[in-house]
Amino acid sequence: MALPIRPLLRLAQAGFVLAREGVFGLFNIPDLPPSARLALRFARLFERRSVRDKSARSRLSDAMNRLGPSYVKLGQFLATRADVVGKEAAAELAYLQDRLPAFSQSEAEAWVAEQLMRPVSEVFVEFGEPVAAASIAQVHPAMVRQSDGSLRKMAVKVLRPGVARRFQRDLECFYLVARLAERFHEPSRRLRPLAVVDTLARSVALEMDFRLEAAALSEMAENTAEDPGFRVPAVDWMRSAKGVLTMEWIDGTKMSDVEGLTIQGLDLELLAANVIQSFLRHTLRDGFFHADMHQGNLFVEADGTLVAVDFGITGRLGKAERRFLAEILYGFITRDYRRVAEVHFEAGYVPADQDVDVFAQAIRAIGEPIHGHDASEISMARLLTQLFEVTELFQMHTQPQLIMLQKTMVVVEGVARTLNPRLDMWRTAEPVVGAWIAQHLGPAGRLRDAGAAVNALGRIASDLPIFADRVGRMSEELEKMAHEGLRFDAATAEAIGRSEARHNRSGRVALWIIAVSLAAIAAKAWF
Repeated sequence: MALPIRPLLRLAQAGFVLAREGVFGLFNIPDLPPSARLALRFARLFERRSVRDKSARSRLSDAMNRLGPSYVKLGQFLATRADVVGKEAAAELAYLQDRLPAFSQSEAEAWVAEQLMRPVSEVFVEFGEPVAAASIAQVHPAMVRQSDGSLRKMAVKVLRPGVARRFQRDLECFYLVARLAERFHEPSRRLRPLAVVDTLARSVALEMDFRLEAAALSEMAENTAEDPGFRVPAVDWMRSAKGVLTMEWIDGTKMSDVEGLTIQGLDLELLAANVIQSFLRHTLRDGFFHADMHQGNLFVEADGTLVAVDFGITGRLGKAERRFLAEILYGFITRDYRRVAEVHFEAGYVPADQDVDVFAQAIRAIGEPIHGHDASEISMARLLTQLFEVTELFQMHTQPQLIMLQKTMVVVEGVARTLNPRLDMWRTAEPVVGAWIAQHLGPAGRLRDAGAAVNALGRIASDLPIFADRVGRMSEELEKMAHEGLRFDAATAEAIGRSEARHNRSGRVALWIIAVSLAAIAAKAWF
């Protein structure tokens, strides 16, 4: 396998920063092979003495922020993949703060002018200094003049200049690590490291295109138009582009300011219930939810309306996943553990060769402890976490969309409990879950499913002539291949030869560069 030189050098630099910040000292994996344990011990030689008194959380945060936006996002993404990094590391990464120094006002204004193709002074009456800065973007307050001549305050989200190029460069390093892991560490293949990096790359690409965030805000606004006590900011499409998002400024109290909410006389128990029920409504009814619903992204207006912001990360569930989630939650509420087990098999998440009765027994071990306890002791998010842990014993395949849902539910439940520590999660969730079950799994829902099945059969019947034509052409090609064999033309054979020779040369060069880089880094740290 050819090893690209530049990503290797950047990985060496990143490894040096991680070592200096003491990140490698956080690993305690007893089943690592001797060579890996030796490498970790070697890396710890470069630790700064001052980091040994730091917590794991501080070490991770300092290292990721020093490495830049790509690594901050990588850490936050891996916090949702406990199956990849382990529960303890995922828990620490979940607290990784996405706060970077703001870039200059002049850079922001130049970028806005470039994206909107007009000078800032023509677009905004006022364009203020940044009030918040993160790895991908920062937010500026601004004033716009409306058609009636009045002024309206807006929030302008501005993409960091050059951040897309930096992400692309660092992704090359992440892909290299994933390929090496899949080739040389057989146990990691089950976790599909390349697929993990693919998912990260898609997520970041979507997050850096603010048109998609604007579309997510618009979709959520439509979905929740009739929902009591919940809304999202309105988007100003005429002042938005790929790298700039202009939306309504929210004059509310951050949900993290519990004291401020109390002073305003707001009903904290009602707010907590609203957080949970809104999230479940979006998940089950719409199949589209805010996947970063922490306290910093939630505001409460004076009338108690909950306003969610920052839709850079969203999650989707298909109808099958929504039914799976609803039946699981309802099964635990009603103590129908056999049904919970059957749902896993029906969805195809647990292999058919496993024993459904043994699986139901394992689920009972999770569900029974929640009954007969005070509501404050029962965590729905914890229950789902334990459920996914148990399913690993039965070779359940990783479902990224469900892992994202579980991670978001942990956050949402934590937000609700800061408002009402004695929140009864099950009683709060039951109206939403029960209504969805009645509507979609009752007689009316079955009639709708039957109608959808008939429509699907009709579409298949109308497409049969096209399928028949394609199968006929495929059969002719296969018959021709059977008689003549699979042949490369001269240009293809020559290209393969050149590529193989180039890979062999680059592999030898890469090994020398690795050795020289490590020696240089060691010398720099030692002297």
